[in-house]
Amino acid sequence: MESFRGKIAVVTGGGTGMGRELVHQLAKDGCHVAMCDVIQENLEESFALTSKEFPDVRITTHICDVSIEEDVIRFKNEVLEQHETETINLLFNNAGIGGGASFIESSREEWEKCFAVCWYGVYYCSREFVPHIVASEEGHVINTSSVNGFWASLGGTPHTAYSAAKFAVKGFSESLIDDFKMNAPHVGVSVVMPGHIGTSIAINTGKILNSGIRSDEEIEKIKQNMIKLGAPVHNQSLDQIREVLRERTESFKENAPMTAGEAATVILDGVKNNQWRILVGEDAKAIDKWVREAPEEAYNITFDLQDRLDNL
Repeated sequence: MESFRGKIAVVTGGGTGMGRELVHQLAKDGCHVAMCDVIQENLEESFALTSKEFPDVRITTHICDVSIEEDVIRFKNEVLEQHETETINLLFNNAGIGGGASFIESSREEWEKCFAVCWYGVYYCSREFVPHIVASEEGHVINTSSVNGFWASLGGTPHTAYSAAKFAVKGFSESLIDDFKMNAPHVGVSVVMPGHIGTSIAINTGKILNSGIRSDEEIEKIKQNMIKLGAPVHNQSLDQIREVLRERTESFKENAPMTAGEAATVILDGVKNNQWRILVGEDAKAIDKWVREAPEEAYNITFDLQDRLDNL
């Protein structure tokens, strides 16, 4: 797909981060866009920023929790009606949240919500929209996995729900390559694997999981885990730990090595070049290389990710 002009794209998680930037850059290229999110204010802000700048393209907004199949079906029907079409060209399965870090310590509800958004969101949206892509003359499915789709860790800390979901997204996307070649050769597929990108995923996760306010018991567990990882927080109060967590959430976006806008450009260039595998960020490329070179060492303490990234 060398040009997005006149095409119709669906973008999940379009309220912030890479989703918002994908919507903006697609509209700039003359593509009509239907975007969904679960947070109304984020969705409205994305719409205001993009529609004002590109009034000649049709942009629609839809509240949808992609982890709920009935929401996705309603979303699909709204898109077809409001864009007056039976076909779409691009599906960006971009929505995602964190949470459910530990299979042992995290609540089942939090674990399953993270997995449902990050995996079932891709599955449900693909079930609903892919038939309309296949019915088009030219189409492409873009599924956002993560470096955690081939390395299930955050440098020694558990990341179980998110990683399990992102591994599933990666496997599903790769399996579509031959499926499309045989049954829909005019449709392409890409799996996107970003590293650390400056997005609001940590902030949005807190809003969606209502985990912004943590009990003293939860903070104490977090403190003990930090100590296990060698952090010098033994003498810090629980309120000080809360402040550390707040600062980490903010710095995840502000101090990332790549912005959401830069990431969106890499993704869209990859789609235009029909890349089935799009690594986003130098850290993603480096982690991919290291894991491939020494898979048996990937989860050993000697696999010192931060030292390796510092020496890039």
